[in-house]
Formats: sequence, structure tokens, C-alpha cells
Amino acid sequence: MKIEHIATNVADPVAVAAWYCKYLGMRVVRHKPEPAEMHFLTDAAGSMWEIYRNPPNDIPDYAAMNPLQLHLAFCSEDPAADSADLIAAGATLVTDDHLPDGSHLVMLRDPWGLALQLCQRGTPFEA
Repeated sequence: MKIEHIATNVADPVAVAAWYCKYLGMRVVRHKPEPAEMHFLTDAAGSMWEIYRNPPNDIPDYAAMNPLQLHLAFCSEDPAADSADLIAAGATLVTDDHLPDGSHLVMLRDPWGLALQLCQRGTPFEA
């Protein structure tokens, strides 16, 4: 078994998909416009993230959640530069941590409040 995808209910899937594609290098591999504006996004490694608006009146208040409850993490070779670019694109900084093991972790919120993390690990994970 392997994970096929993770899904997130968002208020504006079209805008969220466009932002993650433009600023985080993701791409849409499947889109079904009606009724929920379902988008499947993938990264260079093939990880899949489904975003949609379904049901439209049950979108979590991501901005009110502790980012440690839910966040989307991306590998970054330069979290300082990447976070500056994302902040210029509408993200907001939550934390910027340098850990004793050499890891640099930057937690941000995207323009819709969903937490995303940029990770540069002191010792990279191996699959």
C-alpha cells in the first residue's frame, strides 16, 4: 500500500490551486469543475493533494487552528529565501525555527489560512 492522496476542503479551490502551482511548483493533474471545483495537484515527486469545496458550508477555519494540528510540509533548500518569496506572494510567517540537529523549519500560512511548512532537514529523510 501507498498513500494515493490527501484531501482538503477549501473555500476557493481555483485560487488555492493557482497559488500553489505558481509559488510552490505544483501542477494540476486532474480538474473537475462542477460541482466542487475538485483539483488534484502533484509535486515533482508525485505526491498528490486533492483540494475541493465540498460541502461548501463546511470549510474548516484553518487560520484558527494551531499549525501543528494540520500543515502541508515542503522540502526547501533555502527556507529563508523561499519563505520571503511566499510572504511577498501573500503568505504570513508563523514561526522560523533553527533546531539543534541542523534543521531549519519555517511555518507559514497561505493566503487562505492553511498552514504550510518549509523544511530543510539537518539529516534528510529517506523513503
